[in-house]
Amino acid sequence: MRRFDKNSQKENSISAGRKKALLDFCKPLGLKFRDLALLDLAFHHRSFSNESRAFKGLNNERLEFLGDSVLGLAAAAFLYEDMAQNQEGDLAMTKAAVVSEKALAPVALEYGVDKMLVLGKGEELDGGRTKAAILADCMEAIIGAYYLDSGYEAAEKYILRFIVPAVRSVQEHGAGSDYKSLLQVACQKKFKEIPVYELLKTEGPDHDRRFCVAVRAGQKVYGPCKGKSKKEAESAAAKIALEALGE
Repeated sequence: MRRFDKNSQKENSISAGRKKALLDFCKPLGLKFRDLALLDLAFHHRSFSNESRAFKGLNNERLEFLGDSVLGLAAAAFLYEDMAQNQEGDLAMTKAAVVSEKALAPVALEYGVDKMLVLGKGEELDGGRTKAAILADCMEAIIGAYYLDSGYEAAEKYILRFIVPAVRSVQEHGAGSDYKSLLQVACQKKFKEIPVYELLKTEGPDHDRRFCVAVRAGQKVYGPCKGKSKKEAESAAAKIALEALGE
């Protein structure tokens, strides 16, 4: 599936030391990249590209966008088969829990994603290597890169490596307070539609950005709420909507 990505650097532009680090990252995870430049790009946070003229516009956001969808499909397909006796609401809540920032960030640390990140100086000083949002987004970017490099089946195999244990944990201990999934279930029951989130604005510099989000549930809009990530702001808005709906 090796599709051209105009935002990718050529592999021969990666230093020998970086290539070794990328290969060392892949080996224990069973990843086999044909094009290491795609994987390298997955680790480049926008804070670095914003500070570097040579890398202007070269960051992992496009790969993150793609990887988020591939992750969602792989998780949904697994749950459809694995939870054949459960209703849609149960599947939705489980999926939301296992693909969440809260679930992905610890996996990223376990896999050593924090050590591979390429950050701008400001983000580095602000502790970006341990920020859940950055780690989770990078996990999605790696998935997007692997999908482009090796196809869906290879990406799915990698995803199931960490998704299946997460699903088993949720099945055993519950999904916890996942406000977005709870609101989705509530809206489907009350209004026969899903909630719609709107990013109203972003504030602050790249290393300390705040997102302002509102959510429409039925005919009413709840929020706005702020968070250090869009997902955090969406969760806060969902909580307000749930309380207003009496859930």
